[in-house]
Amino acid sequence: MPDLPEFSFACPRCCGSLESFGPDEMRCLADGLHFQRRDGIWRFLLPEREPVFVRFKREYESIRQAEGRGSRNPAYYRALPYRDLSGRMAGDWKIRAAGFDALLDQVVLPAQVRLGRPLRLLDLGAGNGWLSNRLAGRGHAVVAVDVLDNDFDGLGCACYYESTFAMVQAEFDCLPFTDRSADLVIFNASLHYAPDMAASLAQARRVLDAGGFIVVMDTPVYHNGESGAAMVRERQARFVEQYGFPSDALPSQNYLTYAGLDGLAANLGLRCRLLTPAYPLGWRLSPLTARLLGRREPANFHLIIFGD
Repeated sequence: MPDLPEFSFACPRCCGSLESFGPDEMRCLADGLHFQRRDGIWRFLLPEREPVFVRFKREYESIRQAEGRGSRNPAYYRALPYRDLSGRMAGDWKIRAAGFDALLDQVVLPAQVRLGRPLRLLDLGAGNGWLSNRLAGRGHAVVAVDVLDNDFDGLGCACYYESTFAMVQAEFDCLPFTDRSADLVIFNASLHYAPDMAASLAQARRVLDAGGFIVVMDTPVYHNGESGAAMVRERQARFVEQYGFPSDALPSQNYLTYAGLDGLAANLGLRCRLLTPAYPLGWRLSPLTARLLGRREPANFHLIIFGD
């Protein structure tokens, strides 16, 4: 799969330039590091960081397989997010589809019109690549970034798509791209998994070009932080019961609060605005239902947009 010339790679440790050694290897001469492309995926995890993700990948992938994620049918992936041909996660994908429509209408298309050209986009937490596929199919230069590289729910699923996009295995705190190389950086249902959300957003800010946007989508947001903490406890208890482990290999918060968003925006030196997609009626009524039944506050899901 060819590289996209709109993006330039950088060393994930020092952010310095890389030297090419053939089509499938680059080296940072300053740090003595080399990075290879294997199975079509550029491998940019720092060597000392790779062991950190071993348990996370094992537990996350086992849960996703148990949930019935993925398929060997390319049509399954190409239909996402508008149709779940497996029928196993149809409700989840309806939410994703509403978020994607809002992203296109409110962020991607206006930015493309303003710049007068296709966009350079980073899909952080790309998973099976559905978002990268959809955006690349519209002519944008897209890089799918994730630590997961399997072929049922990770970067390896790129083989099922007809659109072309680059694939990079890397962590959010060490993005292997040069400064100001992206028009749009999207945390795709992924920021809440970051051990240090401020550090991950700072990296996104570094690679963002002037006038660009950082978008956080499909991440749970609460008014009350205790509601988010209760959600995490409930999920971990369910995982222990079903799978035998809480799936907490990465020490992440797993949610955002509205007050916390203000602090993150201040750290970035950017303004934050929220857009709420046209979710199904039942989803929109869930806060009222929770209050009537005396349940904890449910999560809200917005397009969280950081920009000038």
